[in-house]
Amino acid sequence: MLQNKIQDVFNEPGCSKNQSKSDKERKKGCTKALQPGGAAGGCAFDGAKIALQPITDVAHLVHGPIACEGNSWDNRGSKSSGSQLYRTGFTTDINELDVVYGGEKHLFKSIKEVIDKYDPPAVFVYQTCVPAMIGDDIEAVCKAASQKFAKPIIPVNAPGFVGAKNLGNKLAGEALLDYVIGTEEPEYSTPYDINIIGEYNLSGELWQVKPLLDHLGIRVTCCISGDAKYHDVAQSHRARANMMVCSKSMINIARKMEERYQIPFFEGSFYGISDTTESLREITRLLIQQGAPAELHDRTEALIAQEEARAWQRIAEYTHRLRGKRVLLFTGGVKSWSVVSALQEGGMEVVGTSVKKSTKEDKEKIKEIMGQDAHMIDDLTPREMYKMFQEARADVLLSGGRSQFAALKNKMPWVDINQERHHAYNGYEGMVNLVKQIDLALYNPMWPLLRKPAPWDMREAQT
Repeated sequence: MLQNKIQDVFNEPGCSKNQSKSDKERKKGCTKALQPGGAAGGCAFDGAKIALQPITDVAHLVHGPIACEGNSWDNRGSKSSGSQLYRTGFTTDINELDVVYGGEKHLFKSIKEVIDKYDPPAVFVYQTCVPAMIGDDIEAVCKAASQKFAKPIIPVNAPGFVGAKNLGNKLAGEALLDYVIGTEEPEYSTPYDINIIGEYNLSGELWQVKPLLDHLGIRVTCCISGDAKYHDVAQSHRARANMMVCSKSMINIARKMEERYQIPFFEGSFYGISDTTESLREITRLLIQQGAPAELHDRTEALIAQEEARAWQRIAEYTHRLRGKRVLLFTGGVKSWSVVSALQEGGMEVVGTSVKKSTKEDKEKIKEIMGQDAHMIDDLTPREMYKMFQEARADVLLSGGRSQFAALKNKMPWVDINQERHHAYNGYEGMVNLVKQIDLALYNPMWPLLRKPAPWDMREAQT
């Protein structure tokens, strides 16, 4: 059953990269199956967990050794406006006896304990490598527990060895489609209802965009999965339009919701002024197409003019200091092109952007923004990155925490752009924040001091 689901994900019609392959190549999948413990950069379980953990009011129960939950707990800085239950780690912590005799009874008791103590609206149960290899049937256990406790118990069957993190993202989406989306009806719906898919509310980024939509009377029925509530996800099939933020992770949700519930979708971004403006216009266009009043267009244009003028005014104080600064962008997915646009709006030059986790569409958008000669980096080793800074081909590095040391060892500024960051960069307000953080990093007074020779080196040079 799991293999059939994986093959279904690999045949995803919404992914042009898959559809451009031959039947033989497509059957091989997007990634090679990984051996347990060999999933560099995140396994399928990790991908499923980080995709669904931002659903804030459910209990996320990991069926496996304690290290699986320990390594995945709170590894994404998603914020919640309500329940904090999602930040509590639950695990069955299986041991040698469970491996010998099976862990299904242990899992059932763990589900009961979670429900008795916390009474969440639902429990998500994640399969990991060890119970998958000994044959624990989490679907059967979840079905029995759901009947026993009269509560949704959702199996997320994505053991780490089946593939890399991106496959886990999609298997998490399949779990929502199979067991959650469409299982409840909302009390009411409006012509202005939308879902935002593939947005995880990192550092509260969703909250920088939501006021813009609220101003227009557009209601975010559900964000999958940032700051989401279980019942919102279950009722999300009544939205009028979907916005896909990260197609790399959850294109299957958007495509199947269009197929099952006739909800049109588009891929957009809220990074940068022009991308935020374009996304607002596209949301408006789809809603009007789906039956919203045409006057929404005029209200959207008025809001865009007001917000753009305010954002440019606030950015102006930084642009003369940042103009011409060379930036190396080492991230992936939607940020590989959306952040490029934002940096260029701030007057900076992007000398290279990584595309290791980017789709074919992402690469095409990079070429549109940076030109056909855009320097796209498929993989850059720390040694090569270090050399790039030594040769002064970049003034600042924007990346995740794992790549920061190449810049810092070269005494060069670094700005966190990945999921662990503490600043929100979405929308017009986010663009101002991004420019401000880059300015603070570049002009921090410690850099001139740090680059000066040490006193003992100066004495040796004099002698």
